[in-house]
Amino acid sequence: MNEITIRTVRPDDLTGCHTVEQACFPPDEAADEDGIRTRIERFPQGFLVAERNGMIIGQLNSGATHKNDITDEAFKKLVGHCNDGCNVVIFSLSVLPAYQGRGIAASLMREFITEARKQSRKSVLLLCKDDLIDFYERLGFCNRGLSASTHGGARWYEMALPVSASFAGSVARNT
Repeated sequence: MNEITIRTVRPDDLTGCHTVEQACFPPDEAADEDGIRTRIERFPQGFLVAERNGMIIGQLNSGATHKNDITDEAFKKLVGHCNDGCNVVIFSLSVLPAYQGRGIAASLMREFITEARKQSRKSVLLLCKDDLIDFYERLGFCNRGLSASTHGGARWYEMALPVSASFAGSVARNT
């Protein structure tokens, strides 16, 4: 079976999610295992995984806040997280290199946006590098410009999507 399933994270997904994170980000940008565990435990409704044949091949995790400033490094450890925050902030969207280019990241994003709507969120916010701006703009995000964040020593751009904004398509979801 080669079907890819998108679902809400479970506690036993920790190792698979950490593996994806480490494979997709430089060491100074990747969340450590404790950071991933915290995100799974504290905000599973903001954490999706893509799974194929029982293996985690992609992930999207987030936190929620009432703030519009998403540059606070402590927030990545969910310091200041508020389950009912009007904004959801994506920390990581990553797909194992062997599975990239197959639309999995876009499927994770579309499902996440659908869930944000169901949860009555105001907007989805994220930081990305310049090479990913076009990807997020195709999903309906607006580039708000260069961010003050210096996470990992990189240049980041702030992207925002009002939850009411339309996007292309939807995916089947198994929970």
